[in-house]
Amino acid sequence: MDYKVQVGVQSHLEQMGPLDDRTMEDLDDECLFPSEMDAQKTQSVDPNQHISVSGSLPFNGNKMTRNGVYKSIKTVVFSNKLNLLMPFGPLAILVHKMTDSNGWVFFLSLLGITPLAERLGYATEQLAFFTGPTVGGLLNATFGNATELIISIYALKSGMKRVVQLSLLGSILSNMLLVLGCAFFCGGLAYHGKEQVFSKATAVVNSGLLLMAVMGLLFPAVLHYTHTERHAGKSELALSRFSSCVMLLAYAAYLVFQLKSQTDHYVPLGEEVNQNGENLDNNDDDEDEAPEISKWESIIWLLIMTVWISILSDYLVDTIEGASDAWDVPIAFISVILLPIIGNAAEHASAIMFAMKDKLDISLGVAIGSSTQISMFGIPFCVVIGWMMGQEMDLNFQLFETATLFITVIVVAFFLQEGTSNYFKGLMLILCYLIVAASFFVHEDPPTDDQSKQPGT
Repeated sequence: MDYKVQVGVQSHLEQMGPLDDRTMEDLDDECLFPSEMDAQKTQSVDPNQHISVSGSLPFNGNKMTRNGVYKSIKTVVFSNKLNLLMPFGPLAILVHKMTDSNGWVFFLSLLGITPLAERLGYATEQLAFFTGPTVGGLLNATFGNATELIISIYALKSGMKRVVQLSLLGSILSNMLLVLGCAFFCGGLAYHGKEQVFSKATAVVNSGLLLMAVMGLLFPAVLHYTHTERHAGKSELALSRFSSCVMLLAYAAYLVFQLKSQTDHYVPLGEEVNQNGENLDNNDDDEDEAPEISKWESIIWLLIMTVWISILSDYLVDTIEGASDAWDVPIAFISVILLPIIGNAAEHASAIMFAMKDKLDISLGVAIGSSTQISMFGIPFCVVIGWMMGQEMDLNFQLFETATLFITVIVVAFFLQEGTSNYFKGLMLILCYLIVAASFFVHEDPPTDDQSKQPGT
């Protein structure tokens, strides 16, 4: 290698000519900036490099742009087998235009939204690499529940208050039982020789917030069923709106507490330490921790996925009652079980992936954190939005649904109190979710005044 360097230097000095006719400044300039002829002789220039020979810059620039777009599409669209379901979205719109089969439109829309929800979570995770753990955590929590919130807003706009309540309730139940259960189960199988551990502080804070959310939902229901309203038909709604504002304030305080005051209790996404306190090899995590697309590509894909989910959500909400009649399946089962499973696709995949990497704190943040956000932000937010729209959205989720949520929070709190997990705990949570799903399949939602105002009832 040293010999080759010497030969190269010698040949370059010969081309420069005698040194005594040149000043030191000229010599430095020629050494630092080779002649134009030398640049033209170099044929090994990479066409993808930003610096190119004059005259070929526009061509290479356009080629680089095309390659960048192709690489971005390949990474986001063609890198996941779940994206094979994407064509079902346009197919749902086509079937809706050509036929009146609400059941098929609902089913195809449901399939079409599934990969979009997962890719929305992927784009959010990529953007989190550029924003840091604090903003990235907020983005993951917000866009992770974007699908449920978009569906809820469209349903609220159509006056389907009950669908909004049930879908948000189902999202909480799905995250706490199914998503967390699968994370515990898969993580326990991957590390079957030991118990995985997670932060008790995170579990206690989230359990407390979930119990507060249950309190906010319980009192309007009790007020309704005990017939103890001071102003019949008004006190329940007023209490719901006041409680929603308080819950939003509590959620804002929770964000400050989580991101500022107690940052040492929460493991950021870029942490390279597993839950047993062992340092991970940086070489093993470099590929997982490096962003695959740029910041602006992540933002553009977030906008594209959000708009496309909004379009399909409109068809999904419009055909939910027709699908219920066509399949002879209760709307409660569709809203509580089917819709949240689709909406939680991103959380489901992320929680399992982190649990199998022994990063259980992140899995807990994805599953329980998402439930906390829906209960303390999503539900109160829909009440306030309904207030602005003139829709009487309240926190009375009916007795059966409120009792289900209360029992679920208690069960999950008991499973989290030790700060450890294994595959058996995960299996128990999954089986609990199957019981909840069966309960809503045989549950007939009692008619309310709002349902009588909905089309098709």
